[in-house]
Amino acid sequence: MADSDAKTIAQQELNNALGERAVVDPDPSETAEWLSSLQYVLQSKGPERARFLLDQLRDRAATEGVQLPSETETPYVNTIPRKDQPAYPGNRDLERRIKSIIRWNAMAMVTRGNKRSDGIGGHISTFASSATLYEVAFNHFFRGRGEDGYSGDSVYFQGHASPGMYSRAFFEGRLSEQDLENFRRELADGGGLSSYPHPWLMPGFWEYPTVSMGLGPIMAIYQARFNEYLRDRGLKDTSNQRVWAFLGDGECDEPETLGAITLASREKLDNLIFVINCNLQRLDGPVRGNGKIIQELESIFRGAGWNVIKVVWGDDWDELLERDTSGLLVRRMNEVVDGQFQKYTVMPGSYIREHFFGKYPELLELVKNYSDERLEKLRRGGHDPEKVYAAYHQAVNTKNGRPTVILAKTIKGYGLGEAGEGKNVAHNQKKLNEAELLEFRTRFGIPISDDEVGNAPFYKPTESSQEMKYLKQRREALGGYVPSRPTKHPTIEVPTLDDYRKFTQDSKGRAVSTTQAFVRLLTDLCNDKKIGKHIVPIVPDESRTFGMEGMFKQIGIYAHAGQLYEPVDSAQVMYYKEAQDGQMLEEGITEAGSMSSFNAAGTAYSLHGVNMIPFFVYYSMFGFQRIGDLIWAAADMRAKGFLIGGTAGRTTLNGEGLQHQDGHSLLNAIAFPTVRAYDPAFAYELTVIVMDGLKRMYQDGEDAIYYITAENDNYEHPAMPEGAEEGIIKGIYKLRSQEVDGAKARVQLFGSGAILNCTLNAQKLLAEKYGIASDVWSVTSYTQLRREAADCQRWNMLHPTETPRKSYLEQQLEGVEGPFISASDYVRALGEQLTPFIPGDYYVLGTDGMGRSETREALRRHFEVDAESITIAALHRLSKAGVVTAEDVDQAITDLDYDREKPNPYFA
Repeated sequence: MADSDAKTIAQQELNNALGERAVVDPDPSETAEWLSSLQYVLQSKGPERARFLLDQLRDRAATEGVQLPSETETPYVNTIPRKDQPAYPGNRDLERRIKSIIRWNAMAMVTRGNKRSDGIGGHISTFASSATLYEVAFNHFFRGRGEDGYSGDSVYFQGHASPGMYSRAFFEGRLSEQDLENFRRELADGGGLSSYPHPWLMPGFWEYPTVSMGLGPIMAIYQARFNEYLRDRGLKDTSNQRVWAFLGDGECDEPETLGAITLASREKLDNLIFVINCNLQRLDGPVRGNGKIIQELESIFRGAGWNVIKVVWGDDWDELLERDTSGLLVRRMNEVVDGQFQKYTVMPGSYIREHFFGKYPELLELVKNYSDERLEKLRRGGHDPEKVYAAYHQAVNTKNGRPTVILAKTIKGYGLGEAGEGKNVAHNQKKLNEAELLEFRTRFGIPISDDEVGNAPFYKPTESSQEMKYLKQRREALGGYVPSRPTKHPTIEVPTLDDYRKFTQDSKGRAVSTTQAFVRLLTDLCNDKKIGKHIVPIVPDESRTFGMEGMFKQIGIYAHAGQLYEPVDSAQVMYYKEAQDGQMLEEGITEAGSMSSFNAAGTAYSLHGVNMIPFFVYYSMFGFQRIGDLIWAAADMRAKGFLIGGTAGRTTLNGEGLQHQDGHSLLNAIAFPTVRAYDPAFAYELTVIVMDGLKRMYQDGEDAIYYITAENDNYEHPAMPEGAEEGIIKGIYKLRSQEVDGAKARVQLFGSGAILNCTLNAQKLLAEKYGIASDVWSVTSYTQLRREAADCQRWNMLHPTETPRKSYLEQQLEGVEGPFISASDYVRALGEQLTPFIPGDYYVLGTDGMGRSETREALRRHFEVDAESITIAALHRLSKAGVVTAEDVDQAITDLDYDREKPNPYFA
């Protein structure tokens, strides 16, 4: 930067960045009188009276038409002044030494890993900036699980800070040096440590996956609300369990981070604390180079009804602020934008003197006795334990029905010096050279010799050291180590299929949908004596779409405040009933929020020791496609429960059109290892699958999620064939055979969901018009069949001298005469999974392409999955085998009134 340019920065900041205008007071005497009156009220009657009077003035001004600015921002200083800080309860010297050692080992772990295996990755700078934020919480606030193992706080750690958590666990004796040595090398001998918080990979350590930006904050909000849900319903006293979410300022650009913050204030979640590490920097540059992220976030959170505590400046600034009688220092703090504050971090004290204090002569006078070195060392609030403690203390002791956010200003890469402190490259810093290691060692007083420091050795005090004793005493006093997660959990007895046999009977001539069948089953489950109170229905404002409104009055919609109004439909039987002990979570139009509730309920067994059974019912199109990241997080955190994809199928949801018609959720579900995906056609299939899920997840303790599609197509449902249960769960069973006297051939027809009826109709066509016998198979899960078959295939490859295993699919189809025709309401790739395992010619029909608004019949013809399309496909494959002629197929196309020139639906 040219010197002339540098000299103009201070002048430009006020005009260009903040746009503030100097206000000229036309009557200073009158102003003085008002201020004097305010001071009198404060001194004689206290702040409550002053607040009341100010509120009265504001209200009167508004009624008189005086427009007042929104007061969502406060000056760029600490919310808690020094005079209001509580005394720090800990041993500052010991805590400083412990923190320094944890800093060193966190840095050494990443540095050593990248020296040994270049590109292994890891992050140094995030924890470097937030070490004080974490250590104060570890030493004084985070509640461990306690004697019963289920009474602790929930902590959503910032994912990139994981090296710091590993380093602390090493200090505590919970991780070994070999564990640290194998950071990000989980397949190494003896195992290793996952890159970020992953409960799937470290089930006895991590609780919540957080490194997919934005998921930690929204899950924390709904976790805090679910804790209240458990308490309000009398299932568990969670009044002493807080939820902490640590996140970065750059992460707040993710919609999920801020999208649900009004829920937290609306539901009065004063058990929730956000700690936002405002190091002003993201991966590529400043978070708000031309603005002030702390002020922006303060305005957002205040406007949303949160308590906001700013921790901007360390105690080095207290004296300057108290001596600044003109208010110019605060004004200067307000003027400077974040990009420039970041610049100050890497510049010498002389630059700070000229460009920060030099804007106003009075400020230069204020620091005339400060050396340049002292100006360089003026700390930011997030690195001052006393300021951080004061913020946490106020957050946990303020019970005003509001959640709290702490905005702590820090420096990214704090302590890294020339290696990246405060620089844009800090996020990518993975290792330090010897000179940088020496500087780090010296700055934090790590007892490692000059000869050893280049190897970045781990350091741990002896068990008898003061540091070790202090650290363990603090965690013992707070209820144990954090993070931690038990690997053995309580299970519950669940009802059996015999208890719900009525759902396996036929529909007695009535046309019903699988959605209706599901709602009836769910209603009965909510009344079940064994598990009823554990059921958690979750719906994103679609209850009436799915026919669930009858549950409103029966079980109530959960609202922490109860129902404060008379609903407009109160005279109706199925009115909208909210209740403090309501069971249903009706989340509004938010699949992300609903899935966050699912994750909270689905992990209640591990956090609370209470088995809760979530049924999240949603438009199937807006599940894996829209919130796949949160479903992946659910799998990672070992959540259990049922995802019900309502109004499923590309052609079954007929009128809604392209944006709503789901033809690929079952394909998406393939990628989620813990998700078991099913597409049932009949009530009995759905019931068998739900009862299997209850047993496996909650009685046997398996970590899984059951995804079940439910459709709105009404048709008659048959009774369950004898002995079908195993096939329904495994994925396939023979439903119906059609014999034909003197049959030309035999074909195998696979159908699922509502398209199974098309398959049955095709069976009739083939028999009556073309003299072809067939078997119809109900395929409830292509994915489960594929997984088991591929597992057997792999085992056989790796055990070539042993008797080969046969999958369930291969056993069922052994000796079966083809060809095989598959049809579903989903893309062809779903059925094509089975191609390697089908013993003969296999042809798949599906609904590839964009949706349409039309009748079901027209849509099924358009996508070529109706009975006529299945019939033509079967005849075509028979012609390939030489059983019928090409002319026979051609004539069938004509006879079935089929438009052979219609566009390929995939491209239409």
